[in-house]
Amino acid sequence: MVTQSVYADPLSVTFSALSHPVRRDMLRQLRTGKVTVKELAEPHEMSAPAITKHLKVLENAKLITRSQDAQWRFSEIHVSPLIEVANWVDEYKILWNERLDRLEVYVEKLTKGDKNTQ
Repeated sequence: MVTQSVYADPLSVTFSALSHPVRRDMLRQLRTGKVTVKELAEPHEMSAPAITKHLKVLENAKLITRSQDAQWRFSEIHVSPLIEVANWVDEYKILWNERLDRLEVYVEKLTKGDKNTQ
């Protein structure tokens, strides 16, 4: 299980938590609001302890909070770590868009050069 002490920064903890498809699917399920642990477990063929481990990873990454109401256990998504991930990705998206724009200009120059030599 990934804990805060393994990685120094929260972004690494978030990426580590998002690295498993079951946890990403759980977050998708939580987009609509609070969901019971039973509902989160239904689409996955795994034991209750395995589901609990995945939930703990998400909770340690501050991607979810867990609560209890009588016999029902709920999980709820927290979007702030996901916003940090989106902001980080956006920085690289800007970089790649700039590089693609430069490549487009270069290809246009090459294409015009070919037309002029014919």
